Amino acid sequence: MTSESRANPYYENYAYQPENGAPPRYVSGYNVYLPNNTPYYPQSVPHYILPVSTHHSTPVPTIVQPKPSSTKCTPRLRKILCFLFAILILMVGAGIAVVIWHFVLGNCFGSKIQCGTTRVCVAPSQWCDGIHDCPNGEDENRCVRLYGPEFVLEVYSSESKTWYPVCHDDWDEKDGKSACEDIGYNGNTYVSSSAIYFNESRRFMRLNTSSGDKDLYNKMYNSQWCPSSRVVSLRCIDCGMSRKRVNPRNRIVGGTAASIGDWPWQVSLHFRGIHLCGGSIITPEWIVTAAHCVEGTNSNPNYWKAFAGILRQTEMFSYKGHRVAKVIRHPDYDSTSKSNDVALMKLQTPLYFNEFIGPVCLPNYGMMFQPEQMCWISGWGALYQRGNTSKVLNAARVPLIDSLLCNNRYIYNGLILPTMICAGYLEGKVDSCQGDSGGPLVTMKNALWWLVGDTSWGTGCATVYKPGVYGNMTVFAEWIYRNMQANR
Repeated sequence: MTSESRANPYYENYAYQPENGAPPRYVSGYNVYLPNNTPYYPQSVPHYILPVSTHHSTPVPTIVQPKPSSTKCTPRLRKILCFLFAILILMVGAGIAVVIWHFVLGNCFGSKIQCGTTRVCVAPSQWCDGIHDCPNGEDENRCVRLYGPEFVLEVYSSESKTWYPVCHDDWDEKDGKSACEDIGYNGNTYVSSSAIYFNESRRFMRLNTSSGDKDLYNKMYNSQWCPSSRVVSLRCIDCGMSRKRVNPRNRIVGGTAASIGDWPWQVSLHFRGIHLCGGSIITPEWIVTAAHCVEGTNSNPNYWKAFAGILRQTEMFSYKGHRVAKVIRHPDYDSTSKSNDVALMKLQTPLYFNEFIGPVCLPNYGMMFQPEQMCWISGWGALYQRGNTSKVLNAARVPLIDSLLCNNRYIYNGLILPTMICAGYLEGKVDSCQGDSGGPLVTMKNALWWLVGDTSWGTGCATVYKPGVYGNMTVFAEWIYRNMQANR
């Protein structure tokens, strides 16, 4: 999984991260070790020395030296120059202030999320706590989420400070569409609201049909009674559908080429015209990828294009692709430990879904994926360590590995954090590789395909005792939804 620099590689991916070779360090509160890199100290900046004025020699009497008027520095001229210099300083200062405001103050630090189009940033703990912290109340007027593999709609009760399922009584399709928009989806992708029995709750949120409020959330109220005993199952997007027939013989390193429609959520992300990373479609406008793919200058959305529904890299040059409007990297991403290695890309124009292009399902709140559960990885990564990236899309079948086992001293020695998940075989042979970064790790549950992780890092490709490491989507789903809400 490490990247090697070679002369003019074809489709080479330099974003895929190798395991940090530095000795691990202990992190309080979690029995893991994080790599500790020695900080880089830049060379000192040279100082410019002002020229020293020399004395004037006495002129020869027989030669009359004319005094050019342009060199005469009168008090009036000095005042004008000082005034112009002051204006220049003010303009430069204002420009610097604008840049700082746009690139620094305009972004939310830490894990804070921006309130809509305003400059106000609010911590995740302040969202849906019953207190309006955003100027327009964005943090409190869309407190809805989906729970479990059956997509049970839950609404936050500011009265009880907890989440409750929504009683299906008096619920209609218009309410379902509004709820999907509150979650962060585009209303155009709405599928259905159905009624299912849900025995995990004794309290509900119900719809006040007599309320004149247009805001769905404000029409909800607590109730201990649901006459039908059925709750709302909400499908905001037709996700997780594939033509793939699960075949255990298909293996990226140690695998075979994918067929059209097998992985319709898979995209190739080109940076300056070259495949750099993979990504997963979650809505017509949004792509999930890895944070390390968009570090530094790679964060400029103008240099990115997404290609969907195409298997061969050579065919992509015949298409325009979809330009990227916005790149959002997880604010807590740590390039040293590789924690929170996830990012979002919002496209300038939405994708058109068909049998070859479609979204994967984001894991709903409460969903967990167990060790040994079979998953699939896909991408245009190299077919062997230090090889060039592939011209065709490949796929591989890999099981999830328990994090405790993956943190064994002989495997990753405590480097696996809760924001990560391991998948692969300890004996090697099958794995992701450079060029697969940001691509999907998916599994099938309840006849749907779910996004378990995004390809993040590892040591080598298909190396013994060094399985692939992926970003943990069960941890990132809430952050993804919040940003979809804030950037509709």
